[in-house]
Amino acid sequence: MASYTKAKIFYISIGFWLISGVVSYSGWSKHVLTILTGGSVTIPCHYDKKYTQQKKYWFSEIDKSKTYTNKTEENLSVIDHPDQSLFTVTMRNLQDKHTGHYYCVVETGEQPPINVIYEKQLKIQSAPDVSVVSSTVSGHEGGDISVQCLYSSEYQNDVKQWCRYKDQSCYTVGRTDTSQNLSVQISDDDGGRSFTVLMTGLRLTDSGWYFCSAGEAVSPVHLTVTEAEPGKEKDMSLRFCCYWF
Repeated sequence: MASYTKAKIFYISIGFWLISGVVSYSGWSKHVLTILTGGSVTIPCHYDKKYTQQKKYWFSEIDKSKTYTNKTEENLSVIDHPDQSLFTVTMRNLQDKHTGHYYCVVETGEQPPINVIYEKQLKIQSAPDVSVVSSTVSGHEGGDISVQCLYSSEYQNDVKQWCRYKDQSCYTVGRTDTSQNLSVQISDDDGGRSFTVLMTGLRLTDSGWYFCSAGEAVSPVHLTVTEAEPGKEKDMSLRFCCYWF
């Protein structure tokens, strides 16, 4: 490890380790994305804006394949969004054989060679442990959205949360969190195997990627907040009853 003492170490809010020239991000590594058999999923891979011009790819531990950004195949798309400092991976028609570990990789171009690794674990199920009806929701600035998340009986007694991918901030069932005008409230439907996330006082900056979680099982959701339209009510509540695809 002494040979790496001068290498730049990237700040990780939850944890990090440096192995063979690799900075491995462990923030969500204990979480499992649960997806319906035959369904699809879009996964965000955030990176520091200083790596906008660097190469990024999606690595499959299953077949050791690398898919670089801005490539689209029949059942796989890896697209870079430099204006958002992230690239997205969309996998379609998922089957049992796709269950396993994957990695978002950023080739930093630094010396000694260091890659930033974001671990993702996928689990394909006929009845997902955690699911939502749609991976996208939208609302207007100043309005609100409501997202309902389903979970299996196995996670009845586990902690339920609504988290934002980018900054790893999480809101927990039973608490109401208020920041400026935004309020996030999560209520569990006892015995109903679902919990509801209510976000009110939406801001444009609330747009982005989130996920519902129960224990280690998660399901991603993308939120888009648009400017309020003149003459229309700002209280635009979109309610979703959650089942993945």
